[in-house]
Amino acid sequence: MVDAEAGREFTELVEQHRAELHAHCYRMLGSVHDAEDALQETFIRAWRGAAGLRDADSGRSWLYKIATNVCLTELERRRRRVLPHDFSPAAERGTPPGMPVTESVWLDPYPDQAIGLLAGKAGPEAHYEQRESIELAFVAALQHLPANQRAVLILRDVLGFSANEAATMLATSVASINSALQRARAAVSERVPERTQQANLRALGDRALQDLVDRYVLAWERCDVSAFTAMLVEDATFAMPPLATWYTPRDVIAEWARTSPLSGAWRWKTVRTQANGQPALGFYSWDDAAGAYLPFALNVLTLRGGLISDVTAFIVRSTEATEPEAYQNFPNEPFDASRYSSAFTRFGLPERIGA
Repeated sequence: MVDAEAGREFTELVEQHRAELHAHCYRMLGSVHDAEDALQETFIRAWRGAAGLRDADSGRSWLYKIATNVCLTELERRRRRVLPHDFSPAAERGTPPGMPVTESVWLDPYPDQAIGLLAGKAGPEAHYEQRESIELAFVAALQHLPANQRAVLILRDVLGFSANEAATMLATSVASINSALQRARAAVSERVPERTQQANLRALGDRALQDLVDRYVLAWERCDVSAFTAMLVEDATFAMPPLATWYTPRDVIAEWARTSPLSGAWRWKTVRTQANGQPALGFYSWDDAAGAYLPFALNVLTLRGGLISDVTAFIVRSTEATEPEAYQNFPNEPFDASRYSSAFTRFGLPERIGA
């Protein structure tokens, strides 16, 4: 039984590590919803075992051991989360969006600011900054690793635990930890850009970033395809989960934009936010019946050299329509409550924007 003083100490320990534990579960699972469930299960198991925690200094590693094993159990019974780039080849020129994939396969955007994830490294031995380790490309790369390699890489390079600590958490040997880490590092390095988004953002600076995002917003509000595509690198991508369809390179994106989102058929407004440690925009489309702009997608921007290399637009409209033509007019579809919660509510974005 846990006495009152131990209960207070447990609560303090949990609150001290809640944000980074949530991020840990997200890195492991690729889903904010699943991360919240895993975190809740972690705290339940931790509370049941709190009486056995004698050394307060070991509290962090104790919580991470529980959380990691909760996530490993979850990964045994579910598919990995991906982005459209990892799900199917890019669409051919002139191909309209097809049917969405409604199974739980898509990576979620992560509300790092709303949750309170801090900047900097989790510890002196960590290789990645906290926000580098929740960037879209990094989390997507993690999902391709076998579960044990994923856990080892996160514990060692993101959270800064020693090989001995990681071996204890995963009930294995130090040699196995070192071998798994070597393989995981090699696999991830093949999938992530040489320069992280945090490094790109620092190099660009706040003023230049503000200017870039302002120009991006203006281009969409004016349906200016030339201005929009001028901000893209040549090999840029544009993806729209839950649609598997994605476009690349820049001239193909321009052709699609001209005939679809920037054709003038829809009017757009935006609200600036941040997702996965990257600049993001809540996109709203005009709705005549509502007399307001209603949520459509959360656009997460990935930068390279002062331009935009990737746009991932997490669409929050319903996927119940059975005809492909409905998704060529996706802004006309009703909301999907789960997607809306993941991409707008969790980010504190408004329910609508007035005329």
